[in-house]
Amino acid sequence: MTDLYAEFTSLRIGRPADRVLDITMIAKDGKLPTADAVMHRELAEIWRVVDADPDVAAVILRGEGRGFSAGGDFAMVEQMTRDFDTVTRTWKEARDLVYNVINCSKPIVSAMHGPAVGAGLVAGLLADISIAAKNARIIDGHTRLGVAAGDHAAIVWPLLCGMAKAKYHLLLCEPVSGEEAERIGLVSLCVDEAELYPKALEVAQKLAAGSPTAVRWTKYALNNWLRMAGPSFDASLALEMLGFGGPDAREGLASHREKRPPAFSRTAPL
Repeated sequence: MTDLYAEFTSLRIGRPADRVLDITMIAKDGKLPTADAVMHRELAEIWRVVDADPDVAAVILRGEGRGFSAGGDFAMVEQMTRDFDTVTRTWKEARDLVYNVINCSKPIVSAMHGPAVGAGLVAGLLADISIAAKNARIIDGHTRLGVAAGDHAAIVWPLLCGMAKAKYHLLLCEPVSGEEAERIGLVSLCVDEAELYPKALEVAQKLAAGSPTAVRWTKYALNNWLRMAGPSFDASLALEMLGFGGPDAREGLASHREKRPPAFSRTAPL
């Protein structure tokens, strides 16, 4: 039988239970999964394959190593500040990642521990059931990098936790613990780290055992709330990509590398 997932090299695929697919973002440095160019593309593409896989009824997404996901690879970010083709390719992948998760008919369960940032966090918070360990540290770091909060932020944060909390965390890049994320409604559940994967597997098995049409059609209907926010998301993503061509993104990247506070420009042509 053809392995539908053979092409994915940054994601480890497992089948822990009947009709349940396990997708693990690989930590190539042994610490955190990092969305380099390969993982960024694969995180966008895999949901189409999952949707077409007749042997899958539910999915678990998790990260390997010390956390769920790190932010974008610095080499990739630097290339985006210099190369138009890289920006346009990344824009398409980021757009596809969001819409492919939303449009995947199979229910997705995310299991987040430790740092949860970047492209991995996109899928983690857009998942149908999001489960965070108490030690999870959810951060949308776009404004700290000097670009608008694109990715998934505008499409889902206000819906999950309200506009006031969304603005607080997105404008200031304030981290959210697993317990706080559950309290404000940013995630579905919060558990001890030791219980994280067992709980995710339990939920995925329940979903896989349910009526396929009832589960998938309910997901489809509920996700129309996200589809209605599509124009806001499209604008935020375009503004993020626009920012990579400016001085603040270059300064944000340099400050990250040099482990110092950024010194952003104090004027903006608005």
